[in-house]
Amino acid sequence: MKVFVEPTAIPDVILVKPEMFRDPRGFFTEVFREDVFAEAGLPTRFVQLNHSRSARDVVRGLHFQWEPPMGKLMRVTQGSAFLVAVDIRRRSPTLGQWVSATLDATDMVQMWAPAGFARGFCVLSEFAEVQYLCTGVYNANGEAGIRWNDSELNIPWPTATPVLSGKDERAPSLREWLAMPQSDYFQT
Repeated sequence: MKVFVEPTAIPDVILVKPEMFRDPRGFFTEVFREDVFAEAGLPTRFVQLNHSRSARDVVRGLHFQWEPPMGKLMRVTQGSAFLVAVDIRRRSPTLGQWVSATLDATDMVQMWAPAGFARGFCVLSEFAEVQYLCTGVYNANGEAGIRWNDSELNIPWPTATPVLSGKDERAPSLREWLAMPQSDYFQT
């Protein structure tokens, strides 16, 4: 198996493109293989797999976890979605910057964003299923989010009618998050 790694404007966020084998029957790919990921400089230890299904215009995020720190390798397995990763690390030269990619189930591209990034997505198709391998176990007391439409981030979300959870509607801005003591968990 080969994995093609495509850097983004923020070096720590990486698009991962696994080798695809297609024929008239369909396709085959290895989504994760420890030795290949290690050789590419990607994480090799994941402790949780999450799977969500959402309707068109649902925006989930921007979420992160500081305790334990959680990186995510995200992929779209049905439909298509606009994925975003925002750098929230206090001393990072790219603090407050973000990268995005439109991923869909046909290309199998994955987005890796380590701990210290807030992640989210917007569903572009009738529905989408998004799966993410996580480097930390979920902890409700160590998770948070920042406002999906924070005006200082200026993310061009591809929906005029976002469908949000109450939690995401009430999330603080990045500036407000950085004023909280928990933001000290993410230095660089």
